[in-house]
Amino acid sequence: MLIQILGSAAGGGFPQWNCNCANCAGLRNGTLVAQARTQSSLALSDDGEHWVLCNASPDIRAQLQQFAPMQPGRAPRDTGIGAIVLMDSQIDHTTGLLSLREGCPLPVWCTGMVHEDLTTGFPLFKMLEHWNGGLRWNRIELHDSFVVPACPGLRFTPFPLRSAAPPYSPHRLDPHPGDNIGLLVEDSRTGGKLFYAPGLGEVDDALLTRMQAADCLLVDGTLWDDDEMQRRGVGTRTGRQMGHLALNGPGGMIDVLARVPRARKVLIHINNTNPILDERSAERAQLQRRGIEVAFDGMQIVL
Repeated sequence: MLIQILGSAAGGGFPQWNCNCANCAGLRNGTLVAQARTQSSLALSDDGEHWVLCNASPDIRAQLQQFAPMQPGRAPRDTGIGAIVLMDSQIDHTTGLLSLREGCPLPVWCTGMVHEDLTTGFPLFKMLEHWNGGLRWNRIELHDSFVVPACPGLRFTPFPLRSAAPPYSPHRLDPHPGDNIGLLVEDSRTGGKLFYAPGLGEVDDALLTRMQAADCLLVDGTLWDDDEMQRRGVGTRTGRQMGHLALNGPGGMIDVLARVPRARKVLIHINNTNPILDERSAERAQLQRRGIEVAFDGMQIVL
């Protein structure tokens, strides 16, 4: 299995266009040792030619331009994208579908709850019907694995996550199974298993068992502290209110990952306020001591 990190930041990217927190200002003025990051998305393949996108961020055009296999040039109009799997209906994970309209019809896999949001509150499916029929919906049934024809060597097993629907969703404060999912992706040839969950608010024993079955974990690293946005003066909500388990503190993501000693551990969906973006920070050093990596745009993983 080939895994390409197209984007590794949370919504807004890094630096965020309107933010002057210590991280964003430091990157702009050159005092922070860090890498700029686009909004999170990744591509998976079983052969290096045909790819499945997991989420389509608003930065999708720039991300595709930076990854040559996405433009194989086999015909006057061409793409390496064979399908798209949506983990949720968040703006920063779905807006990129609008930028892919020239490639329609496009097969899209998502749950019924995500499809409902994307045909009502944010009606992408209806809007894109005007481009060659738009998006072809394939329903994800929770706990039932599926195979995407573009990459037949990969089997996707979805599972519900305890997170939050987007702010525009009519059930933002009334969560339903299928609002947010994680994926266990297995390569039938190599046996390699990827656990992918960019939005994760709580880890129970059942989910921990899934994590322990994987060879690589790509998991939510949005915030270092639950009240980080408040303390940095750039937000009012906590991580838990936004559906993200903070890295630090008792029961945080660092503690969770300590219970999965075998797997490679990589954090993705990093918010612009998170101190781990600073490669010289004490928080980044703590992750390194624990064997936890921080995803970056262009990162490649092979399982």
